[in-house]
Amino acid sequence: MLHYKGLVVLVTGASSGLGEAFAEQFAERGCTLILVARSEEKLQMLALRLQSKYGIDTVVLAADLAQPMEVNRLVSEIKGRGIRVDLLVNNAGAGIFERFLDAPLEEQQKEIALNVSSLVALSYAFLPDMVARRKGGVINLSSSAAFQPLPGANIYAATKSFVLLFSEALSQELDGTGVQVLAVCPGPVATAFFADKRPSIAQSKMDDPKQIVRESLRAFDLGKRVVIPGKWMVRMTAFGVRFLPRTMVARVAEKTAYQLNQR
Repeated sequence: MLHYKGLVVLVTGASSGLGEAFAEQFAERGCTLILVARSEEKLQMLALRLQSKYGIDTVVLAADLAQPMEVNRLVSEIKGRGIRVDLLVNNAGAGIFERFLDAPLEEQQKEIALNVSSLVALSYAFLPDMVARRKGGVINLSSSAAFQPLPGANIYAATKSFVLLFSEALSQELDGTGVQVLAVCPGPVATAFFADKRPSIAQSKMDDPKQIVRESLRAFDLGKRVVIPGKWMVRMTAFGVRFLPRTMVARVAEKTAYQLNQR
């Protein structure tokens, strides 16, 4: 278990939702924060609030991580300042909830770049120093969608499946180095991510981001490799689909998505 006070934590997608909740709970633990998202204005507001409330140091770096050049610029900026990253929270992500042929290819490629490529690049950039210090960790935001095909959002589910499998394999590769890797696989969370999505999801069926982060950090402290935080039904579904024929799982998922979309 890490002692958090004084650690430097890089949180992507920090301006709202789960990213903001991660930033808040790390600030409460006395960490220095590197806050990354597209909106510098939102990040500055968050940084001022956390500095005032917890007396911590923050660094604000605006970047669009769906753009490879922006990812490279971010890494260069952090390393150029001589900042040591102790914990990396790959939270930034996007989801297109449309059928594959109905969504613009360019937007789906950006989704892959953000959900997968930027996560891999940032991990590759900061993990070597953690391993050299024999201390640190990476928390990757996957999704309960990672456990099944999801017609109507298939690129999203596929990218989150990548994040899950990448994280599990990376955790094994780093076993014994002192560096932890955790994949977080929540179901729907009450954030702006789902505010304008179709199919719509009732608020009562979504989890609170603060609770998701609390459960995730508890799992990280325990050295777990995967956690499915939130409602028990999300965990039951993720577990249950392993025992059903894959064709059946895809059909049920498609039917459920269609029914929700008619509401």
